[in-house]
Amino acid sequence: MLSVALLQRKPKISASRRLALKTKLLKMATGMLEKEREDKKHEREAMLSERLPPLQLSGLSLQDLQALCKELHHKIDVTDEERYDIEAKVLKNDKEIENLASKVMELKGKMKRPALKRVKISADAMLGALLGAKVKESVDFKANLKTVKKEEEKKEEVTDWRKNVEAMSGMEGRKKLFDAGQ
Repeated sequence: MLSVALLQRKPKISASRRLALKTKLLKMATGMLEKEREDKKHEREAMLSERLPPLQLSGLSLQDLQALCKELHHKIDVTDEERYDIEAKVLKNDKEIENLASKVMELKGKMKRPALKRVKISADAMLGALLGAKVKESVDFKANLKTVKKEEEKKEEVTDWRKNVEAMSGMEGRKKLFDAGQ
């Protein structure tokens, strides 16, 4: 009875009020996303300005420009090596996390069983797999099955009923019935 009463209870907020709240929440969420994007953009610009000072190219000779290019190439190589090292560490950590997660699952005893596929295999191949190289000849399972023969029921010979009635009539017939009962 309580569950029926709970299902029939009207919501405390009207539909128009609920719609207004949803639209406000969506507006706030979009504003927060925009702010987060701008924060990331400013953070990136600050990081780049910190690592790479602005270039002063005016008034430099050809040799100074070549030296600047070599220096920039050297910095690119260093950052590329750092990126590669970080990627290798991340991959190593991911594999370690995966191994630890599988160990935890084993300890819990809740292993995910892989989907098994049906395999058609003959009896000879199955015995070969189970017993190894011990079985060399094929085994005929049908030959080893027991055969059951049904006994044929004895059928009484159908005779002329008139002869049977004549044989059973009189004292001789009653004697035969009495002897058959004992």
